[in-house]
Order: sequence, then structure tokens, then C-alpha cells
Amino acid sequence: MPSRFKPVTAILAAATLAGCGGAQVKLDNPTIPEPLIDQIPISVAARYPEAFDNFVHEEQVIGKEKWSIDMGKANRLLFTKLFSSMFTEFSVISDDTDPRDLPIDALIEPSIDAFEFSVPSQSQTDDFAVWIRYRIKIFDSKGTQVANWPIAAYGKSQTTTFGGSEALQRAAVLAMRDAAALIILQMDKATGISKLSEARARHETAPDPIVPEESDIQTTAVEDPPDETS
Repeated sequence: MPSRFKPVTAILAAATLAGCGGAQVKLDNPTIPEPLIDQIPISVAARYPEAFDNFVHEEQVIGKEKWSIDMGKANRLLFTKLFSSMFTEFSVISDDTDPRDLPIDALIEPSIDAFEFSVPSQSQTDDFAVWIRYRIKIFDSKGTQVANWPIAAYGKSQTTTFGGSEALQRAAVLAMRDAAALIILQMDKATGISKLSEARARHETAPDPIVPEESDIQTTAVEDPPDETS
């Protein structure tokens, strides 16, 4: 894996490709296996930022061709399917919904920090490779951020198995599957999300603080000294 990711280029509409070579790849509905896992008994909502929901990455191979990957709604489909399988109660909310008004234990907000891919003309191999760094932020029922978890995922596909644009698409799907596997295996350990249900229950059942009546308030005022003149 490269020592660092290249800066993200998130474009909300697919651009027209110029120059010779390259291809435009779009992921409409990637095939993601159904996760077979024990659900976490917690109520969770997800909010997908617009840049995450409409992510496009373009890259010019120096002196050669221009490539583009349009993730479309693939990220939303992946994370919605994944979280629906992971939690007993799951919903997707819009940007204008205040999660503090909902009966949920946690809010998840995923994003893409960085995206990179390589083509055979760069690596001098038959491989197309894709690296994605996702980030998952988790908020409790009161809206306080409790976790900020980066996830690095990788996928690779060969031109000997698939054509050029199809191989790049396949590599992107494999990177998404890699991210899904990491989330399933490590999310609770990395973020402690399963404990938020208990935290919400304690918060809702905690008694209201008792404010004493004014007549019940005791003071430590010093008694006036006796009048020595009497």
C-alpha cells in the first residue's frame, strides 16, 4: 500500500473524459454478499453526507490517459446493507433530521477521506488496484461524538481476467468488500458502539436532580455573639 493516499477529488457529477485512452467506470449496484453475523442489540441511524453519496474520483495518468470512477449510490447501498445486518434496529435519516429527536442509541456518519487507484501502465503489471480510506464517526443519543474511526481498504483485479474498465470496477468492489469485512470484525472493538445502548438507558432512567425548597436550605451562619452590655 502506498505510504500515503492522494487527496480526495469528490465531484458531484460525472465529468466528460478528454484525451485518448482511459475509461469512465460507474458502480451502480455492486454485488456485496449478505453478512452472516450476530446482530448487536442496539438502535442505530445513519446519515450519509452528499459528498459520500455522490462520490467521483478522477485521475490523469501522466502523459497517458484519464480515468474516472463514479461510485454513484454504491457507498450508500453497501453501508445500508451492512448496518441493517449488524444492528437489530437500523434506519437512514436525512440531513435535515435532528437525531436527538429520535429514539436511537447511536448515529453513524461515514465519509471518504481518500481514494487512489493504479492501472497497469503505472504498475507495469496486469493489475488494477484500488485503495479507499473510509472514516466512520459515531455520535451518542445526545449528539456527542464518541468515535472517529479510519478504515483503509484495498482491492485488486487483473486485466487477464476482466477487461480494462471492468477490472477497475471489480477492484473497487473488492476494496468495498474489504472495508465491509473490517467493519464487521473490528467496529465494536474500535468504537465501543454496543455500549451506547446502556449509556442511553442510564441517561433516560436517571432521576431528576432534587432542588431543595428555600425553606429547607441550611446555612452555616455563625451565631451572633452575646450582648455583653446587658
